[in-house]
Amino acid sequence: MSKPPFRQRGSNAAPRQPNPQRQYHSQRRPPAQPSSEKLHKMLAAAGLGSRRDMEMLIATGRVSVNGQPVQVGDRVTPNDVVRVDGKVVRLPWEAANQPRILIYHKPEGEIVSRDDPQGRASVFDQLPKLKGERWIAVGRLDYNTEGLLIFTTNGELANRFMHPRFDVEREYAVRVLGDELTPDQIQALKTGVQLEDGEARVESITASGGEGANKWYNLVIKEGRNREVRRLFEALDLTVSRLIRVRFGPINLPPRLKRGQRLELTPDEVAKVLRWNGKPNGALITAKGRTEPPSRHKAKPQPKVEEEAGSKSVHPYRRRLAARGNKPQT
Repeated sequence: MSKPPFRQRGSNAAPRQPNPQRQYHSQRRPPAQPSSEKLHKMLAAAGLGSRRDMEMLIATGRVSVNGQPVQVGDRVTPNDVVRVDGKVVRLPWEAANQPRILIYHKPEGEIVSRDDPQGRASVFDQLPKLKGERWIAVGRLDYNTEGLLIFTTNGELANRFMHPRFDVEREYAVRVLGDELTPDQIQALKTGVQLEDGEARVESITASGGEGANKWYNLVIKEGRNREVRRLFEALDLTVSRLIRVRFGPINLPPRLKRGQRLELTPDEVAKVLRWNGKPNGALITAKGRTEPPSRHKAKPQPKVEEEAGSKSVHPYRRRLAARGNKPQT
């Protein structure tokens, strides 16, 4: 007689049934699927342009994922390889996923363009290099205008600053050559002045001092048309001898940021800008990050300390004294 397959506890004991609550011990959980995002959204977050621009880029067949053509609305994961015009683009999948924001005090004599047939100095020459991203200029300043210029790696945020429908304020300090503005001229600027490309006006204007023939005014506009402030004053037969942008949206130009210097916002300051997004009346932000001097400034070389003859190493105490030009006491 063959032995039973298992030992029974009693003659009336029923066969043991598997416990459904213990099935997970023998069954592996499926691996977690990586999160996915809309392709055009991630391309915009990478600083290649606005979301609408990225949709057009995809529609024209210039974007591929894992070597395959894509369509508008397709999604991507961190495991996918995205190429634009055949070049790999690194998408910002980091946990923080914060764009970088940099402010630059533009001096006169620089253009806001990457290419110039005349070979003039460009503001982009002063920016730190990026890998897999690019700096997007938030608006422009003409060749003879100085002041606050904002750069970001996020195309959507740049569009939020620049698009006319958001009515983002730009504040300028204007030096006018000649006598003070008359009440009629100030009222005309507030009411509206007819220019070649349509009527333009200032939201507010206040006198801010000046001596002799140079009078300073602070004014606010909500448009970014080419040379708009200068053309407004020219329409009233007034000459602008100096023009400085001191604020753009929620970001002020820090007084300590000299011409030609740049400063990158800290993560906390970037978070404030992102919270301002969609809230034009949010609090103003004066950047307090680390100011980076122009590239011509170099760190001082450290003094070289020679090792004592016949020894394999020099005690740190002797190195410090040698660096100061002192000799250890014997």
